Amino acid sequence: MRTKIIIVLALFVLAILNYGIYEKEQIKKTGDIILLQLAPVDPRSLIQGDYMRFRYTIESDILSQAGDNHQKRGYVVVRPDKNNVGQFVRIYQNEKLAADEKLFRYYNQIYAIRIVPDSFLFQEGQAKFYQEAKYGIFKFSGQKDYLLVGLANADRKEIKPSVH
Repeated sequence: MRTKIIIVLALFVLAILNYGIYEKEQIKKTGDIILLQLAPVDPRSLIQGDYMRFRYTIESDILSQAGDNHQKRGYVVVRPDKNNVGQFVRIYQNEKLAADEKLFRYYNQIYAIRIVPDSFLFQEGQAKFYQEAKYGIFKFSGQKDYLLVGLANADRKEIKPSVH
């Protein structure tokens, strides 16, 4: 009996994990694209391998509007411009959003606001392709569920490293 319970629970956990993966794949396939302008910080981690840690240029706008009144964690409202580059609108206060507005998660560090995610991992040895990254490419499902799916150059074209 104990073995059957363990097997059923294991299958349940695997089903939940696979459903989460399926949801993320659907966002990647069919999501709306928004770009956020980057301000790169650190191109390498000795433990993780090659990655780019960055800040987003809208973070300074958020901090200046929030002043000392911002929460530890929350959402900011962003609206894409004609080039699909996200522009900061306001800090989200549970109000109804316009159809073209999206929400990005943020967290508060001491004297800084950070949009999540704030890093992008890539295959070791491909750092040279991402050195010119100027935008993070996000895909949205709805107004709140999003993924960072790639990086783009100054022309807003996705950077696709060549495989050797």
